[in-house]
Amino acid sequence: MKTEDLKEKGLTDEQISYVMAENGKSIKALQDENKKLKDESEAYKKRAETAEETLKSFEGKDFDAMTKELEGYKKKAEESKAEYDRQIAERDFNDALKAEIEGYKFTSESAKKAVMNEIKSAGLKLSNGKILGLTDLISQIKEKDSGAFIDEKQEKLEENKAKFTTSLKGSGQNGALTKEDIMKIKDANERQQAIAQHIDLFK
Repeated sequence: MKTEDLKEKGLTDEQISYVMAENGKSIKALQDENKKLKDESEAYKKRAETAEETLKSFEGKDFDAMTKELEGYKKKAEESKAEYDRQIAERDFNDALKAEIEGYKFTSESAKKAVMNEIKSAGLKLSNGKILGLTDLISQIKEKDSGAFIDEKQEKLEENKAKFTTSLKGSGQNGALTKEDIMKIKDANERQQAIAQHIDLFK
């Protein structure tokens, strides 16, 4: 479309400008649509070529064997993930157990290891860093194997006894405590312990 053709048809300059602008828009839209179709055509062509190459690569292949191989890889991946998850869970459980077991005193390191192994084999679950049911299980273990744990009350009595016997000297023969010595002890706890240890003096 030319400007001269429009003038010959009697259109004014303003009308000609409008018609030319609208015609330009239409041409631009057609060009864009044409480019889009061309790009899509190229894409379809590439896909077709890729599909053809893929089909050629499958020629002579045993699809059953390929399927089994793929399933084998999938199974190995699942087993590897399961083993990884198991190891992480075991590590977290062991870390929590080591932290919580420090609150108990054992008669020996071997007794401690034996108790920890029994706890691990009990199937307890870990939740928010805490082992569910651990306190109850340890109470049960204490009942059937008290020798694995130190009696803290008895330990404290022994410590006080040792401290008491080494710090006090009596006026009796060879420094033995007499009834009068014991009654002069100011600390009530020490006096009661001395009475218990020398009860024969008070009969």
